[in-house]
Amino acid sequence: MIPIRTALISVSDKARLGELARGLARFKIKILSTGGTAKFLGAEGAAVTEVADYTGFPEMLDGRVKTLHPKLHAGILARRDSPEHLAAIRAAGIEPIDLVVVNLYPFAQTVAKPDCTLAEAIENIDIGGPSMLRAAAKNYTGVAVVTDPSDYPALLAEMEMRGGALSQSTRFALARKAFAHSAAYDAAIGNYLTALGPDGQLASFPERLTLQFEKLQDLRYGENPHQSAAFYRDARPVAGGLALGVQIQGKELSFNNIADADAAWECVKTFAEPACVIVKHANPCGAAVGPSPREAYERAFATDPTSAFGGVVAFNRALGADTAEAVCKPFVEVVIAPEVDPGARNAFGAKPNVRVLTVKSERTANAYDFKRIGGGLLVQSPDDRALDAAALRSVTRAKATPELVGELLFAWRVAKYVKSNAIVFSKDGRTLGIGAGQMSRVDAARVAEFKAKEARLSLAGSVVASDAFFPFRDGIDVVARAGAKAVIQPGGSLRDDEVIAAADEHGLAMVFTGVRHFRH
Repeated sequence: MIPIRTALISVSDKARLGELARGLARFKIKILSTGGTAKFLGAEGAAVTEVADYTGFPEMLDGRVKTLHPKLHAGILARRDSPEHLAAIRAAGIEPIDLVVVNLYPFAQTVAKPDCTLAEAIENIDIGGPSMLRAAAKNYTGVAVVTDPSDYPALLAEMEMRGGALSQSTRFALARKAFAHSAAYDAAIGNYLTALGPDGQLASFPERLTLQFEKLQDLRYGENPHQSAAFYRDARPVAGGLALGVQIQGKELSFNNIADADAAWECVKTFAEPACVIVKHANPCGAAVGPSPREAYERAFATDPTSAFGGVVAFNRALGADTAEAVCKPFVEVVIAPEVDPGARNAFGAKPNVRVLTVKSERTANAYDFKRIGGGLLVQSPDDRALDAAALRSVTRAKATPELVGELLFAWRVAKYVKSNAIVFSKDGRTLGIGAGQMSRVDAARVAEFKAKEARLSLAGSVVASDAFFPFRDGIDVVARAGAKAVIQPGGSLRDDEVIAAADEHGLAMVFTGVRHFRH
């Protein structure tokens, strides 16, 4: 064990810094610090030596040069197991620095501001901080490096246990985290600068895109048992995403559980009313709104009880015992909700293999969607276009009533999360038949009709949503004969006139959205 005698602290994020300083004071650790950090620590009552006083070299160039000095870097980089290194720094009057606490200028936060200028961005590129961080991480066998204020309590607790020292395993773990932190910082700079055009405008996609994800867990296998897999979270995850969910009971999540859970969660959180969405093999097989979560679930389940067997069930409201008991009657793999009350937890507890997750219900989206291809990556903005009644264009002689428009928008919201080609029949705020992933749109319509008949649900008076335009009138003929009285679709086909004429023949009301929702 190497006791910590001297610490160098230079941080932009001063969260919990007073707590750290008080903890270090208990071990009589000498603290070296810079500028604003030194003032903060002094105000907290900590004894601090200014770096400029220690090095004998004043800060210069508006603070750009303050920690780039051999007296600091040699104290960090000297190997504790090398007599030559230790003799060299002693001869130069340099003390070993055993703890480096550094977090970097807030570059990502700065460039996220809509009015950020290139000059401001450049000023927020840290030079000395990454240099110290990397030096300390490289020499982890003798130096501890801390970049995250949330690590301060564990650091101090271990020092209490070990008489002011840290184990090598802890120093190595901190070094790994520091290198990842430095890599993410440089990635943010590279992504920003390579997205900046000659006119100073930011492009949507940088010329060089560097991504960083944190592994949450290894998975038993991937989509199939012969594939290995792991679950990663974005280094800066959006609020309300599944990756921030908490599993409160059940078996370990599988690759397919997570993929289906994400599809269900993203769909259900788009509804304002109490809603339930059931997903199986990446497609909604039932969705409904209702006065309560339980009623929404029962209506969604009735769409396709066969497919719902072993599915993922997502809610946008807190769950009580009555809903949990209903969900647990058939076989279910995963249940997701913003909250699960104690009564519901008890009900789920009777089925210990059921995976239950809680996720904050925030309507946010990832900055990018990705699709991996051989040797490359497709990147796009998220499909997050909002649609309301004012955006719809009526194109048929029959006009949709306000009630029908509300139903059409419900079906449209569900269709967005169904694999293309997608057709959704709905009525009274619940799906009746869903046709997903077909190679032709008319077949998707036939599948949706078949599923409704299989569940003994009448399509009379229903509405239909299509994720993309009808290329021919045949799909309209199918849904009209099935009993639909209104259709919502993007429009834009070369045969729109033919499709509109078919709708008029059948007396259907049809509206165009001008927006497509392919989901492959």
